[in-house]
Amino acid sequence: MRWRNKVMMMVLTGLLACGVQADPPQPLRSLGISVSSLSNPFFVAIVKAAEAKARKINPGVRIMASGSNYDQATQDAQLVNFIKQKVSMILLVAVNPAAVEAMIKEAKAAGIVVVAVDVDAFGADAVVQTDNRQAGRIACEHIATTLKGQGNVIIQSGPIGPSSVVERVAGCHEVLKTNPNLVVLSDNEDGKASRWGGRVLMQAHLARYPRIDAVFTINDQQAIGADISAREKGRTELMIVSVDGAPDVEDALRSGSSLIRATASQNPHLMAEKAIEIGYGLLNGHAPAQRMILLPSQLVTRDNLHQYRGWTSQ
Repeated sequence: MRWRNKVMMMVLTGLLACGVQADPPQPLRSLGISVSSLSNPFFVAIVKAAEAKARKINPGVRIMASGSNYDQATQDAQLVNFIKQKVSMILLVAVNPAAVEAMIKEAKAAGIVVVAVDVDAFGADAVVQTDNRQAGRIACEHIATTLKGQGNVIIQSGPIGPSSVVERVAGCHEVLKTNPNLVVLSDNEDGKASRWGGRVLMQAHLARYPRIDAVFTINDQQAIGADISAREKGRTELMIVSVDGAPDVEDALRSGSSLIRATASQNPHLMAEKAIEIGYGLLNGHAPAQRMILLPSQLVTRDNLHQYRGWTSQ
């Protein structure tokens, strides 16, 4: 009996010494990407960076990218297609954090990893986004400082649903509330997160308000549209501040003729790369230390533009 026990111990010791063969990494065979709009340079940058990162993991990865145009039914249909295609991972810019939850549950039940980018999405395995509240705060701090705490301010909001819009507006309000002599003329109208939407909304505001000192827009595309409308009407008394750090606004700041004075930057490349890294880790059983990853924003102005490493340099 002692001899048999000794033999068994020797066998076990040998197995432990050799180690257990690790399972090979789960491959990233396919990737489904649903962003808000493929006409917005920010989301185009996210798609390109995600594609590049995914191809570093697997050069043969199959990638499907689509834009929801801020429509929940459209995004739901895209997610249904991703599930039918049995993608390995979904990268998602949610139209609405709560409304997309049911589709995320279906995806996860099918064994698909879901990572949200830019905005939160209920039920997603992880979220990578800009600290949008901070972005709104630093943008409106610039307004408050430049106006010396006194003047008429418009907040151009955006599509109802994305948490990024809500958080940017909330961050701006945090600052404006501490400056009682800054009067908010409007804060809940939708500029459609687009150049056209910002232009149309600015036209309405210019007709409605004889004096506007500053405009905060929830993204750079709206800022460009607002700038066009204001200059067309000769309303050069106002300043425009936004969020994104897009190449178009770099050009506007550089020109010196634009009414856009600052933008709180985002890093779509880093956002997408981190999302793919985290998603691939999840695919192989490695959960991130925290579900929500917030990337800091920095304020880009005419004065520090030369120090800014923008989207096109990454």
